[in-house]
Amino acid sequence: MLSDEGLGVKAVEELQRRYDCSDAVEIVDGGTVGFELLPYFDERSHILIVDAVKADNKPGTIVRIDDPPAYFRSRTSPHQIGLADVMGLATITDNLPQNIILLGMEPKRLATGLTLSREVEQNLSRLVDMVVAELEAIGVNVQSK
Repeated sequence: MLSDEGLGVKAVEELQRRYDCSDAVEIVDGGTVGFELLPYFDERSHILIVDAVKADNKPGTIVRIDDPPAYFRSRTSPHQIGLADVMGLATITDNLPQNIILLGMEPKRLATGLTLSREVEQNLSRLVDMVVAELEAIGVNVQSK
């Protein structure tokens, strides 16, 4: 794993630890699986992606991107190459959901490591809270555990 690159995985883990979501939500750790994500795009009305976002902000800054396909065309990390390709193929096969949102955080370091930087770790709960708010905004029932 690449230190802050793993913040999406950590956010998913925290979300699942703190909350129960309705059965209408499927939480997937996309990691670096690439084209194996394609079936998750089929017949979905909404997709919410949580990831490291290299946008030249201060480390730990949280961003919301409403057009992830455009963002991912910049291919800023190994697994984002996979996401860019998956979104491209989903577009070609007319399976790209109309509602895709990317919630991301500016990483401090992308070097090989097993821990998040202090800046990312300190803002992870806020990122998870934003994920919950996005889910609730589209009508998903999210309950604290």
